[in-house]
Amino acid sequence: MISGAAEEPPRRRGALLPTGGAVSAAPPRDRVRVWTHRPLRADLPNRSADTNRCQAAEPVPVCSEPVPNHRAEDCSGTGRLSRMNLHHCWMICLLLLLTSTSARSDLFTSIGQMMDLLFVEKDLVTSLKDYIRAEEDRLQAIRRWADKLDFLSAAASQDPEGFLGHPVNAFKLIKRLNTEWAELESLVLTDVSDVFVSNLTIQRQHFPNDDDQSGAAKALMRLQDTYRLDTDTISSGQLPGSSPVASMRSVLTVEDCFDLGKVAYSEADYYHTELWMAQALKQLDQGDTSTTVDAVSILDYLSYAVYQQGTLQRALDFTKRLLELDPTHQRANGNLKYFEYQLSKQKKEEDRQEEEKEEQRRRRRETGGRHDDYLPERNKYERLCRGEGVQMTPRRLSRLFCRYHDNGHHPRYVIGPVKQEDEWDRPRIVRYHDIVSEKEMEKVKELAKPRLRRATVHDPQTGRLTTAHYRVSKSAWLGAFEHPVVDQINQRIQDVTGLDVSTAEDLQVANYGVGGQYEPHFDFGRKDEPDAFEELGTGNRIATWLLYMSDVQAGGATVFTDIGAAVQPKKGSAVFWYNLHHSGEGDYRTRHAACPVLLGNKWVSNKWIHERGQEFRRRCGLRETA
Repeated sequence: MISGAAEEPPRRRGALLPTGGAVSAAPPRDRVRVWTHRPLRADLPNRSADTNRCQAAEPVPVCSEPVPNHRAEDCSGTGRLSRMNLHHCWMICLLLLLTSTSARSDLFTSIGQMMDLLFVEKDLVTSLKDYIRAEEDRLQAIRRWADKLDFLSAAASQDPEGFLGHPVNAFKLIKRLNTEWAELESLVLTDVSDVFVSNLTIQRQHFPNDDDQSGAAKALMRLQDTYRLDTDTISSGQLPGSSPVASMRSVLTVEDCFDLGKVAYSEADYYHTELWMAQALKQLDQGDTSTTVDAVSILDYLSYAVYQQGTLQRALDFTKRLLELDPTHQRANGNLKYFEYQLSKQKKEEDRQEEEKEEQRRRRRETGGRHDDYLPERNKYERLCRGEGVQMTPRRLSRLFCRYHDNGHHPRYVIGPVKQEDEWDRPRIVRYHDIVSEKEMEKVKELAKPRLRRATVHDPQTGRLTTAHYRVSKSAWLGAFEHPVVDQINQRIQDVTGLDVSTAEDLQVANYGVGGQYEPHFDFGRKDEPDAFEELGTGNRIATWLLYMSDVQAGGATVFTDIGAAVQPKKGSAVFWYNLHHSGEGDYRTRHAACPVLLGNKWVSNKWIHERGQEFRRRCGLRETA
């Protein structure tokens, strides 16, 4: 009898969970998460994370007694033994056997018994050679590591910022330091490695963790969705704006694609699980090699991911292919029966359901597998990031000008006015070109770097600053008293805008990370946030000054979702707009966002100018929205 539902693979590496209650199965997640509205029940079988196949019975212990100076798991039979430890433990057992035999009788009095000792010695020599070979393999593996890292370091050191500006390089750096260096550590754990291990242990406190690796993976998927990139484009490193040389150094391996799929799988994001597992399988089929990932492992995830998206026939096809490679795969055999049973049931309702499923698949493609309520204006936001949907008509465009601006004959700018360009008309957004020098920007970055922390947002419920998934950057605050350059920039903002900056917030410097973004938001406090800036005592944010301190090769635009405007980053320029009408009411047309950085390194600094002190500089209006 067929019952239950397709069984998913364990969500934690090496998880041992009950097998009863379901007919079919699914692949391992790195983290255990509870989903309150999972549509299907999934019981998890015993799985080995290394091979993604069902575990056999535990090996018989090699030694019956504890062995001094060895880890307990080496001879306990409760854990998986490494090749070196297995041979080492076996050699000790044989030596113990020799000692006990000699004590028990006089072996030299019997050639027959001595012949037995010859065979024991032969086995010992074989084991010793295996041990030596394992040591040589270990050193060879370390040598390959060193050569690979030397090549990567040499390439990266030529242009560190440009190298890390490519999101694939940034992801792979985080992945190497979080995952692969741990594997190298286990190889080098010998007496001669004490210095290295000590250094590694000290430096490990600065290493990224699992959350960093997961975050970098999600950033790649965010770029994939926002800029509508296929997995081939990302895997080959051929991102828009990327040079051919950079693309060749920024490819994703089969393991990388597999790990991306696993991150998506751990979040129950079956849409991206399918895309990246399919890419891993494609590269494997095209001849890419992998020592840690095989087609069985990939197909295990792939079949379950497409099943969760309602495509039973494809799930069945992937399961059949898996069984061709591994006919004894327990979960795949169960899934095969379950999928065939479900397909037979579906035929009766196929016509009616096909239209519904096609609509679901279409919506899933459009939303990147995310829920409809993910972000109401997400589609508009992402279109603007791609350079689509800009709502500036030719007639309105003809009214936008460039000019020299001296802010009403300000003494500082009468002789040397600044270059001002209209970016938008309603609301008015202007850009000031070459407003800061290269030296000033570098000094601001230098001051900010040691203090960069995860950027925060204002929580309207608690009134406190908190981190948020929709703001991916690090920021630091610089006061005017900290360095003359900061004071000079503040004074320049006041002179150019005509607003008093003595009540403004400190200069905030932000650097965006892998796929760094800030989703649509307002800078000003809304009516439902009456206490937004109460602790400052300077009123609402009347205006925003946004200074771009780097060029970005691709992505990273500032977009205004309500009006359909997009402003591209340009190093040394600043954009300025008012957040409030003359009446003091918020201008909801200024809702804006920072698009994900596709390629490059984005540095910005912004100044939020408040109402207090502007009473005679920007007079109140009589109309609410004037």
